[in-house]
Amino acid sequence: MIKRETYMKRIRPFIGNELIKVMTGIRRAGKSVMLELIKEELIESGVNSNNFISINFEDLRYTHLLNAMALHKEILERAEQIEGKVYLFFDEIQEVSEWEKCVNSFRVSLDCDIYITGYNAKLLSGELATYLGGRYVEFIIYPFSFTEFLELYHTIDINASIQQCFQKYLLSGGMPYLSNIRYEQEATKQYLIDLFNSVQLKDIVKRNKVRDIDLLERIMAYVIANIGNTFSASSLVKFLKNERRTTSTDTVLNYIKYCCDSYLFYQVKREDLQGKHILSTNEKYYIVDHGIREAIFGRNMRDINLVLENIVYMELLRRGYKVMVGKSGNKEIDFVCDKSGQKLYVQVAYLLADESTIKREFGVYDTIRDNFPKYVVTMDEFDMSQNGIKHKNIRDFLTASEWN
Repeated sequence: MIKRETYMKRIRPFIGNELIKVMTGIRRAGKSVMLELIKEELIESGVNSNNFISINFEDLRYTHLLNAMALHKEILERAEQIEGKVYLFFDEIQEVSEWEKCVNSFRVSLDCDIYITGYNAKLLSGELATYLGGRYVEFIIYPFSFTEFLELYHTIDINASIQQCFQKYLLSGGMPYLSNIRYEQEATKQYLIDLFNSVQLKDIVKRNKVRDIDLLERIMAYVIANIGNTFSASSLVKFLKNERRTTSTDTVLNYIKYCCDSYLFYQVKREDLQGKHILSTNEKYYIVDHGIREAIFGRNMRDINLVLENIVYMELLRRGYKVMVGKSGNKEIDFVCDKSGQKLYVQVAYLLADESTIKREFGVYDTIRDNFPKYVVTMDEFDMSQNGIKHKNIRDFLTASEWN
């Protein structure tokens, strides 16, 4: 089991206190494993595992607990048998109707420490804010970073070079279960296609009562093909019209929002760095795992510049940055990042193949006068840093413990 210290560092300060710890993220990203890692840490600190009550609500054995009153009664009865603090671990809590009221009641009536997981942003973030306002802390669990992938892949191929590992990561992505099938190409593709179909059917179609599944599939295919490109709903409406599908911009935006709510896509807004305001049009979208893109669409190697951008964007999110696209005059910086007031600028390209490319990629920073770190990240093996702007090979950038 990968220890996933990036997340544990954030969760650790909240272990044992009354705030409800919520782990969200796309299906199969490792949320259940995080619960196990927290249990391990508690046991190491001296907590008796007899004080744990763990329920995975996707397990058919717990079908009778899928409503708030039944769950409430069950937990209170079991808690009476436990001496001291009770530790509650609820996996896939969204399966329980009115679960928020139930969980909030435990917080009030029991001496307990609560951990829950779920995979629908609308369900968790929206309703948590309504019912538990200010009494919870949320952690989004993402697929494996390249560093985590490296650690796991070396247990399968101990002699693989970092270049070979990155090549495998480009095509397979970071979904944790893939190590169980040893990253075999066909098995990997089948698993990721099945995962994608499950997210589409259960988390998007069923939960949002989508009727026009064909339209949804076309919109999803368009976004997946165009990750990292500036996007407007009106341009997609025109594209669909050419395919003899008539729809509205509102429908397009609603369907994409459903995909974002299921943690499949992430929207990145654009910021005018000179006017200091958020632009309302032409945002970008990235996919949670580039391996899913390769499995259902292919072309990761042909679209490698976009895929590298996607990989860097997801790494920035993993490390807790708020990310925007920066517009400065007629130039655009791929990622303008902020974490607790500390900024970071990142420009991503495939290769600095000639002088004009070098000038273009480094030149996006010409009008940025602050002293925050500025990076150009590529696949090049040679360091071409200049004028205080750091150039990094993407493997080195992804595996660096910090960026400064």
